[in-house]
Amino acid sequence: MKVAGIDEAGKGPVIGSMCIAGVVVDEAKIHSLKNLGVTDSKKISPKKREELAHKIKKYVDDYFIFEITPSQIDELRNVMSMNDIMVLGFSRVVENLNPELVYVDSADVKPERFAEKIRSEYSKSNKTASENIEIISEHEADVVYPVVSAASIIAKVRRDELVNNLKEEFGVDFGSGYPSDPKTKQFLIDWVKKYGSLPDIVRHSWKTAQKLR
Repeated sequence: MKVAGIDEAGKGPVIGSMCIAGVVVDEAKIHSLKNLGVTDSKKISPKKREELAHKIKKYVDDYFIFEITPSQIDELRNVMSMNDIMVLGFSRVVENLNPELVYVDSADVKPERFAEKIRSEYSKSNKTASENIEIISEHEADVVYPVVSAASIIAKVRRDELVNNLKEEFGVDFGSGYPSDPKTKQFLIDWVKKYGSLPDIVRHSWKTAQKLR
């Protein structure tokens, strides 16, 4: 049986893309995946995450990362909620990996509803597969299921890579990109003072950005 795990990195930041990653492995290999040392990506140092991401990509049967840029998020938020954007992204990953069973880290307060929304979105591109796939959605699935832990690590490493590229491009260390980060706040304040608007790496629909404007 082909088993997949899906998780995201970057749902909440005001700066940068959101990355939704998925991995797929044969059911018999899941235990060995755990032996690599995969766990919740937030509990691993950046260096260790990079090492694990490299190993995971070599070990799994396939992986896929779906990236949603700040401007795409802003555009989509005109017609849907952030949770619905997550559903869209998760279903795209399912579509690319085509598993028989998938574990997802729920973005909805009701995990079962999140699973059904993913199935519904997936059915638009593959009705037959959507009827046969089993989707298990749980909170903190990245802690419980090694395939989701692996996806979480790949998503986080890619998100960090994109953020570091932006820091090099702009020549500024703006921190994590989250609204609560003092470095991020100061970067945005300084930018607006200098240019009178916000750069396109910012999610303009975020309250933080709207207040600054």
